[in-house]
Amino acid sequence: MSIIFSLLLALAPFFSTLNSNNASASEPVVVEKGFCRIYGAVYLERDPKYRNTAAYTVFLNDDEAFANMIVYKEKNKLFADNTAIWYLTPKKAFADHILYVTDKRNLADFTVHFTDVRSYATCRE
Repeated sequence: MSIIFSLLLALAPFFSTLNSNNASASEPVVVEKGFCRIYGAVYLERDPKYRNTAAYTVFLNDDEAFANMIVYKEKNKLFADNTAIWYLTPKKAFADHILYVTDKRNLADFTVHFTDVRSYATCRE
């Protein structure tokens, strides 16, 4: 009898994870687009050796119509204080966000188009 009880105690954690997985499978999953919170000092990494140090992979799009994010390049870091307003820093150490730039659109997490008008800066969800 004590062997059966020991066996049940040993297997109890596996049964609890099975039940919790089934319960969460019926709940809807909400996916949040974290790239919409990118603003401030941004460093664009182009060296493939350091791709893993970047938070996101981006594709720089020439066409505004198909971009996920319309970004305004701010000249002063202090004024880059809202969504899609970036100060492109020349040094990685001074960056708030590090993004890897790819030339293949299908490998990117999102696409970026740079605009000359600050009020056009937005994130499209």
